[in-house]
Amino acid sequence: MFDSVRDDLRATLDEIRAAGLHKPERVIDTPQSATVNVTAGGRPGEVLNFCANNYLGLADHPEVIAAAHEALDRWGYGMASVRFICGTQEVHKELEARLSAFLGQEDTILYSSCFDANGGVFETLLGPEDAVISDALNHASIIDGIRLSKARRFRYANRDMADLERQLKEAAEGGARRTLIVTDGVFSMDGYVAPLDEICDLADRHGAMVMVDDSHAVGFVGPGGRGTPELYGVMDRVDIITGTLGKALGGASGGYVAARAEIVALLRQRSRPYLFSNTLAPVIAAASLKVLDLLESADDLRVRLAGNTALFRRRMTEEGFDILPGDHAIAPVMIGDAARAGRMAELLLERGVYVIGFSYPVVPQDRARIRVQLSAAHSTEDVNRAVDAFVAARAELDA
Repeated sequence: MFDSVRDDLRATLDEIRAAGLHKPERVIDTPQSATVNVTAGGRPGEVLNFCANNYLGLADHPEVIAAAHEALDRWGYGMASVRFICGTQEVHKELEARLSAFLGQEDTILYSSCFDANGGVFETLLGPEDAVISDALNHASIIDGIRLSKARRFRYANRDMADLERQLKEAAEGGARRTLIVTDGVFSMDGYVAPLDEICDLADRHGAMVMVDDSHAVGFVGPGGRGTPELYGVMDRVDIITGTLGKALGGASGGYVAARAEIVALLRQRSRPYLFSNTLAPVIAAASLKVLDLLESADDLRVRLAGNTALFRRRMTEEGFDILPGDHAIAPVMIGDAARAGRMAELLLERGVYVIGFSYPVVPQDRARIRVQLSAAHSTEDVNRAVDAFVAARAELDA
């Protein structure tokens, strides 16, 4: 039977490659850091890493690693169970309490990933008599989570408040019992920030709840690194925050939902990804506590990241590159043509700068780009070398 299936699968894979959409997985033989050794063309070489979500450079921070070693000795390797059976340790409860305090929410529940967190919210909270209104550019995990629920689904154009209000009115006219607005805090392909103050104003006006996936913000956006709700002064007006421990907060894995107490309590009883998945490894929970210690004791990493971001964006603009506007550490260099974006990424790797080109269907047709992600681990010299490499790669492409 599988012989016929194999032929179909091979044909699909060939179509992916022919369309230029194949995603090779490059192997690195070093820890995640500002520089990594990448296997390229069969040979390893040290390159500047500008494509990781390691915003604060904590993935190989010595204090985080030391905390992980200590936790491994104290708490063991894994729980081999789910939370409500025998999979909860003190370190999990401590992390939930610390995240709640850090994010200004009443309670927090941990998941094995933010994808699972988003997958567990909508089905639990919303039924067929409810409505969910989602930004058109929300992360795939939000889209998939919404599909699992029986709620009526509405979509508004990216960051378009007039369109959001139209959807709110339509949901109300349809008799929705509960309405939930959901948005990314920062949109990962553009670096654009959702206007949470305006979203909360509309939610108040129309009696809706607000949910934010703040994976690309918590740790470094806002005066205290508490994310987009802090940036817009609406920490007390957002009902649900989902996020990851796998980006700025250490870069390992794990996710969470921080929300009103009753929401978290219901998730503990009915959220399927929580009830049927193994507990977050205790070593990650303990290392995440150390990350929060570092974030709350000083702002040097956030300041360094902001400086690197401003330098890269300014220099690239001066060199005539098209950078989407903003001040987020996601700095998309717009190329347009998919083949050109892919070739430029290859030329940059040859020049010691590791980046990834993104094209349709990940981004809209003819909007291919190279998404550069800055880190506090980068030096000023690293940033300048990256810009110089972009200039040289462009010159070779245009020759």
